[in-house]
Amino acid sequence: MNTTEQFSALTITEANERPSLQVRQQTIDAWPAGDVTIEVHYSSLNYKDAMACQGHKGIIRSIPHVPGIDATGVVLHSDSPEFRTGEEVVVTGYDLGQGSFGAWSERIRVPAEWVVQRPETLSALDSMSLGTAGFTAAQCVVALERNGVEPGGGPILVTGATGGVGCLATAMLAKLGFEVVAVTGKSERSDWLIQIGASEVVPRDEILGDPKRPILSARWAGGVDTVGGDILTSIVKSTRYGGAVTTCGLVAGSDLEMTLYPFLLRGVSLCGIASADCPMDARLEIWQRLATDLKPDNLDIISRVIRFEEMQSEVEKILDGQIVGRVVLATTADMADKI
Repeated sequence: MNTTEQFSALTITEANERPSLQVRQQTIDAWPAGDVTIEVHYSSLNYKDAMACQGHKGIIRSIPHVPGIDATGVVLHSDSPEFRTGEEVVVTGYDLGQGSFGAWSERIRVPAEWVVQRPETLSALDSMSLGTAGFTAAQCVVALERNGVEPGGGPILVTGATGGVGCLATAMLAKLGFEVVAVTGKSERSDWLIQIGASEVVPRDEILGDPKRPILSARWAGGVDTVGGDILTSIVKSTRYGGAVTTCGLVAGSDLEMTLYPFLLRGVSLCGIASADCPMDARLEIWQRLATDLKPDNLDIISRVIRFEEMQSEVEKILDGQIVGRVVLATTADMADKI
């Protein structure tokens, strides 16, 4: 394989002491050694990608850097017997777009251990409309199921409901027959949330109870929290006996200031969700669920496709809390033109 061939990648550079995104020519040797070289068709925008674009040292090691923690495409070359040339694959998580160059690029090279064969019932666009956000949302749903939370058992609260994980969790839970109460600070998006599956939409302030009380009135059969902080505390305090709450974000705070009463008096379970290093056997199970019963019927409403030149403004929007749904990046003009 020609490792000196150049291709385009959306690259974080530093200009006037501030990181910015530019399309730069790269070669595959800019990526770490790996078994599988992939022609990327689509990637996506996640909050972690936006933080990388700020040069966040907890996300990336140095600049220049190519972000993108999600990729789908076709195998160009494989030194692994697990994958063959022309096979359609997906990569999410691990070190992609963080410690190593990522998927906002026409090509990537990764270890075979990171690669998943794309399920036949998911198109390339579907897989990135889901991406890490959908994978995380599915993990949340599975955690609720494993803790005995079932449809018909009462309302499930989903916070950050217009964000990537929140909206996909809303759509998945609704598809399974759960009553979903969506929490958002964007009241103008209530109709959209109802359209993707929410039974009810409530403002953030309605969820926050008296912070001095060790336990609150039991309201929720379970919850999917994507923001953390005081909202997560209030959800746990107001979950019914035997309920479960998943947590996967901390944009509203990383501290959990509460007593043990909800756990000891109501048997509430708090489930942490971590997607990047999910073991492969569990990863394959999640992707199979995403390709079948957890695949939302309304991905065309939830996601939209952009090109390289549009990404800078989308990064600024997600950092400002203005993104609704999922943003998918077409890494070539051919892919964008198919939409």
